[in-house]
Formats: sequence, structure tokens, C-alpha cells
Amino acid sequence: MIHVLLVDDHALMREGLRQLLEQEKDITIVEEAVDGFEAMHKIRLVRPDVVLMDISMPMVDGIAVTRQVVHEFPHIAVIMLTMYSQHQQVLEAMRSGAKGYLLKSATGREVAQAIRIVQAGGVLIEPEMAGAIVSEFRRLSHASTAEGQPSIHTLSEKEVEIIRYVASGMNNKEIAEKLSYSEKTVKNYLSVIFQKLGIRDRVQAAIFALRQGLLPDEAL
Repeated sequence: MIHVLLVDDHALMREGLRQLLEQEKDITIVEEAVDGFEAMHKIRLVRPDVVLMDISMPMVDGIAVTRQVVHEFPHIAVIMLTMYSQHQQVLEAMRSGAKGYLLKSATGREVAQAIRIVQAGGVLIEPEMAGAIVSEFRRLSHASTAEGQPSIHTLSEKEVEIIRYVASGMNNKEIAEKLSYSEKTVKNYLSVIFQKLGIRDRVQAAIFALRQGLLPDEAL
């Protein structure tokens, strides 16, 4: 069972999400919060698997809360929810450590699938937003290289292939099946990749891949 905490300052939105997700047999809503302060309090109490987080809230926004969640509980996956597909918000959300980003217009099935993907270790961005995000990261890639950031040339051909799969949202099991490897082998590859690039998790790996233009065409 995947334990989910809902964070949104609009009661109607929380109720709608609850009703949609209660239809899923493998997902349960363990708590709700109306702002960032209450969210952190309840996250510390119930330790959910996944947090559905409104990106725009009074006092403390979802991005700031996500940074704190990732710092205290790196195993908890955060999915950001917003009304509008603002590209700068997407970038900030992913930099803060969010594992997924969805528009509030997403269907119940799409939200449920997103929860399953991030809980399994994947990264998810709505397809309609992926192209714009890739373009923005490519624009920033030259500045990153100039500042001495890790280069793709430090990775082997197989490591590049694996990081492309990470960027497309695949979890370790899916990558292992794709490559006919064991999950342990994939984990070992990722550990080496993280060390080479000086990064700590899959989100940063996906961001690096996007900056380098490594996202597979079929993921766009």
C-alpha cells in the first residue's frame, strides 16, 4: 500500500483528489495539510511514501517545503501540483528535489500512475511540458559547462544509456529489464554515475541528462 499525504490550501482540491485516489486499491490517503507549516508537521508524524504538494501556497510555498522534505526525508517522493504549466516553476520544482510535476487538470488515473512511478523510484513530468523543459536545460548547459560542471565525457557509453533511461522516468526494475541486467547491476551502475557526476540522487541525474540533451526521443 502506498501512503500519500495531500497538501493544498483549497479544501475542494483536497477533497477531489481524495475521492479520486480512494478508488485505487494500492493507494491510501493518510493525512492532509493546508499549508507548508502543517505539511512538515504531518510529514514528520506519519512519514508518507509520497506527498502531493501544491506548488503555490500562502506563507511557505511548495518548493520551499519540498527542499525541507528532501533534506529530512530523502526517501519520501514529492509530486508538485499546479494550475499552470509555467516552465520556470518546473525547473525550480525539480531543482528542489521533486520527483514529479503534474497539472491539476490531470485525471485521477494520471495522478495515481504518477504516484506509483515516483514511489518506485522513477521521475515524472507531463509529456506536454517535457519539450520546453529540455529546451531550457539545453540553454543552460553552456553556462554550466563554463562553470566547471561535470561533463558527459566522464561517462561510458553504457552509463550514458542508463542515465537516458533515468531521465525518461524509468525505475531500476524497468531499466534492468530493458538491458537484461539484474536490478543490483543497475544500482551499481547508478552509484558509479552519481560518483562521477558528483550528484546524490535520480532527480539530479535526470536534470544532468536533460541539460546534456540525453532525453530519449520517445519520452518527449
